[in-house]
Amino acid sequence: MFTGLIESCGTVRSRERRGPGFRVRVDAELGSLALGESIAVSGVCLTVVDHDERGFAADVSLETVAKTTLGRVALGGRVNLERSLRAGDRLGGHLVSGHVDGIARVTRVEVLGEAWRVCVAPPPDLFPFLAAKGSVTLDGVSLTINAAERGEIELMLIPHTRQVTNLSELRVGSELNLEVDLLARYVVHYLRHGAAIDAPTSDDSLVRALAHAGITGSK
Repeated sequence: MFTGLIESCGTVRSRERRGPGFRVRVDAELGSLALGESIAVSGVCLTVVDHDERGFAADVSLETVAKTTLGRVALGGRVNLERSLRAGDRLGGHLVSGHVDGIARVTRVEVLGEAWRVCVAPPPDLFPFLAAKGSVTLDGVSLTINAAERGEIELMLIPHTRQVTNLSELRVGSELNLEVDLLARYVVHYLRHGAAIDAPTSDDSLVRALAHAGITGSK
């Protein structure tokens, strides 16, 4: 489990084919590492299988290759890194599993003073899991959604976020690993399947969905 607060950026040193997947080596300054520990690499939970004074290695499965950008990051490219959450740590972002749901694409980057307004198009099947003022993880970074409409989400990147992550390199067309919020995942799944109804498309249908699920309250 992670928080979406990036500890440092690493660089991809090498990528070696291993069956249908590959082993990636990342140069990183993360201190002492242990075999078997989990590290989120641009939002993808990977297991350390080797480490040295320069960084660590992890194996990437065929499923991860298909669902994420890790197979396309150029050698020397920067990746966001976060070690797994320890019991008692501050939870400054939101709960992140490191299980990427799909790849989103940047559609607009607008400079607003020292901040950037960024618009991102997620895969259409993931849009119902994204809501204004909710949380989303992009390339391992916990972010708050300002708006979610017409199949896109809007976010603001403050200078600190750009300084400590690879999001400073965003351009129109950039691809990002997207993980939806864990709570949204279960709520939408239950309303679709557990409550035996379609996903709500309006305020009234949401009220009916909640009532069908046994949840009552004022409209």
